[in-house]
Amino acid sequence: MPESGSSIYMGIDPGLGTTGYGVLRFSSDFIELLDGGTIRSSANDPLPERLDELYCGMLEILDKYNPVVMGLEKIYAHYKHPSTAIKMAHARGVLSLAAVRSKVRIVSIPSTRIKKLVTGNGRASKEQVSGMVRHLLGLTVEIKPDDVSDALAIAIAAYESEKYDRKFKGLSRKNG
Repeated sequence: MPESGSSIYMGIDPGLGTTGYGVLRFSSDFIELLDGGTIRSSANDPLPERLDELYCGMLEILDKYNPVVMGLEKIYAHYKHPSTAIKMAHARGVLSLAAVRSKVRIVSIPSTRIKKLVTGNGRASKEQVSGMVRHLLGLTVEIKPDDVSDALAIAIAAYESEKYDRKFKGLSRKNG
């Protein structure tokens, strides 16, 4: 959970071809952008090699920043596109493995909760989420690609979710 001082949170927008990541440092009075980018795998490579690319790329980032939490968007699959969900599940699996091996806690958050925690509206558009991420980070330029903006939103939501949970648990102990 958020600690006194500062804590590093990482957000991940998992994908087999492109995984977005965002690394933020949270303090009681500021959010600092440490890094954001993508890890890519080639569609021409066999699945095991693509997964290895994601895994090794994630380990490098985890080793560099040592986050306390990695936020991941929960998988949502439309019944018309099951192969998309399967590919994302493969990617999510190796990214989660990298986090566990690095002793990083994983927070899995549904997309509607991410939007709600970042913008106040669980049905916010991508543009609204990206705009709020830019505002919260004090950025004047657009964040590209969208995978990076989404990952930064996930990092913010992971932090806010834990802050909310800690506050709620503290209230229930006082009242219980």
